[in-house]
Amino acid sequence: MTSAKKRIYIAYTGGTIGMKKSPNGYIPVEGYVTDVLNSMTELNRPEMPEFTISEFCPVLDSSNMSPNDWQNIANDIKQNYQYYDGFVVLHGTDTMAYTASALSFMLDNLDKPVIVTGSQIPLSQIRSDGLHNLLNALYIAANYPINEVTLFFNNRLYRGNRATKADADGFNAFDSPNFPPLIDAGIQIEVNAEAINAHQSFTNINTSFNVINITDQPIGVVSLYPGISHLVIKNILAQPVNALIIQSYGVGNAPENKALLAEIESANDRGILVVNRTQCHRGSVDMEGYATGKALQSAGVLSAHDMTLEACLTKIHHLLSQDLSFEQVRQLFSQNLKGEMTID
Repeated sequence: MTSAKKRIYIAYTGGTIGMKKSPNGYIPVEGYVTDVLNSMTELNRPEMPEFTISEFCPVLDSSNMSPNDWQNIANDIKQNYQYYDGFVVLHGTDTMAYTASALSFMLDNLDKPVIVTGSQIPLSQIRSDGLHNLLNALYIAANYPINEVTLFFNNRLYRGNRATKADADGFNAFDSPNFPPLIDAGIQIEVNAEAINAHQSFTNINTSFNVINITDQPIGVVSLYPGISHLVIKNILAQPVNALIIQSYGVGNAPENKALLAEIESANDRGILVVNRTQCHRGSVDMEGYATGKALQSAGVLSAHDMTLEACLTKIHHLLSQDLSFEQVRQLFSQNLKGEMTID
């Protein structure tokens, strides 16, 4: 820990943490979070960093988030990057893991912490978890800075592109099924140095911080199920899609349906990226293990290894948004770019 007073920038994008009740349910209310946080004595204790709050206009329910909003968040961080020691993004929980994953690919050569957090219960309610999550995010950003995009929730700091929403109505809303937390904030703050250092070759000492822009990409996602018709795949691929994520069985298996495999092979030949991600909560794709997985591999399908759906989808957005050939996209998708997957 350091004794210097750090300056942290808080970007409030919307979400449950700043919502209030309305006749139609909870809605984001502009100005509310700023007023509440500035009045909280806990956030102004000597051991806490200085902070500035900036509210997006309009503030959004995270269900309405899009790649354009990821870009706005990244741009906001870039504009304020030189003035602050770290960043906290307040965000709705429904798509928080998507935003954390997207930012991990967009914010290149980070040398400051970016923590995404929020709450399951609004600050306006007596049992809110919002203050706890925000206080810890601020404290960790200032005193235990990890220079990558992370997600803090319910006493745990996760690598952003390893987190997924796992519980719709519990305080332990997020999980990192294939990678350990970077920090456990219990009675003591326990830093997992091994996890932090694993795969962490994200910065280039010869390159300064930069934002890699992202644009909306048409991507199909389909979960396999017993009896699925090849026509389902065909109809998805008939749309103007640039990529297809197949959520397969187990370690990456699919039915040995010749018509289905033919559709996938045809898509690959047309320059549509097709990737294989397990629909299991934990585990990794291994298309070498079974003939059914090998058939997908032979059709040109790439392994998503142990990536979350959020990381897989945002990584594809990230790659397709750049001026890359189809083969370059395939090569980069198969590489561990930001610690998003485990490759043996």
